[in-house]
Amino acid sequence: MIRFEILNKKKGVIMKAISGLTSIFDSLTKVVISLLALGIVVSLLGGNVPFVGGIASNIIGLVQSLGDAGIVGLIAAIIILNFYK
Repeated sequence: MIRFEILNKKKGVIMKAISGLTSIFDSLTKVVISLLALGIVVSLLGGNVPFVGGIASNIIGLVQSLGDAGIVGLIAAIIILNFYK
């Protein structure tokens, strides 16, 4: 009986740790997406700005390569969009 109580306590601690890590990764993902959006806007408004100048051209290249890939590119685009939801 005592073994089950210990296992339940460990399970609760592990679930709390996983929940904490999940929230950290969620927050980091939101920050990265915001920085990417800011980089795109700065790149489009300011031209070739150091550290953010190539973002727009990289995204254009990504979209072109997904378009050239056909159905595989469509599936990859759907998977990428699901990461952002």
